[in-house]
Amino acid sequence: MSFIPDFKPPPIEPATALWFIYDGGQLLVKIRNETCTIPETRDLKEYQSALFHKQYLGTLDSHPCYAAEIADDKLKGANLESIDLRALFGKLDENLIWIAGRANQLVNWNQTHQFCGGCGQLTEFKTDERAKICPQCDLTNYPRLSPAVIVAVLKNDHILLGRNKRFKLPFYSVLAGFVEPGETLEGCVEREIREEVGITVKNIHYFGSQPWPFPNSLMIAFTADYGGGNIRIDGSEIIDAAWFGKDNLPQIPPRISIARQLIEWFIQNH
Repeated sequence: MSFIPDFKPPPIEPATALWFIYDGGQLLVKIRNETCTIPETRDLKEYQSALFHKQYLGTLDSHPCYAAEIADDKLKGANLESIDLRALFGKLDENLIWIAGRANQLVNWNQTHQFCGGCGQLTEFKTDERAKICPQCDLTNYPRLSPAVIVAVLKNDHILLGRNKRFKLPFYSVLAGFVEPGETLEGCVEREIREEVGITVKNIHYFGSQPWPFPNSLMIAFTADYGGGNIRIDGSEIIDAAWFGKDNLPQIPPRISIARQLIEWFIQNH
């Protein structure tokens, strides 16, 4: 599947257009024979008038894609269900997951930018770019991205993994944190590791990046080597952390995440 992002919708909406619709933060999917798919325009005939805050996303293999919201009391179709996006990992095609993530980010951005932060006027969508503008004072707001680093710290043949108290499932992962104003990405890596587990790192190298739409993060992944110190968990975010070899790994994140990619890279190379 090939997705081409765009913000200008086609003049005619075909019946095969895909709709990434959010209902209170959950994605509306079509259930058929125990499989999940994204509803098309032809599946939504009775719901079109209930859709609001529509945004064009681009095309997936020539199929136009849209984001929208719908009120819960409008859902009456027996084959449509609202499901948390995380719960769809492994059940929905990965390409559709990432487009759904893009839609989630844009829906959240629109919800939080209904009014101008400068004068309070109701904002409008710009027609020449993906942005919202205030008709009163011209303040322009673009979709928000919150950069965060995520890092695999290695010590000989072991990787540092921690358990965050916010994790709903009892898995361990590489450490991560949001970038602060005026901070470099490498500086953020050093600070987050020091704050969360009390050690220093060196030899920081870029690994890759991944959008993480819960609701607007951009994960920038690094690898680093242990520099010094003993593990001392902060207790506020991290409730446990330790060095693990590839043969004694605890439960780790799902394959779709870049955290899992970092851990698998460690397994393959150490």
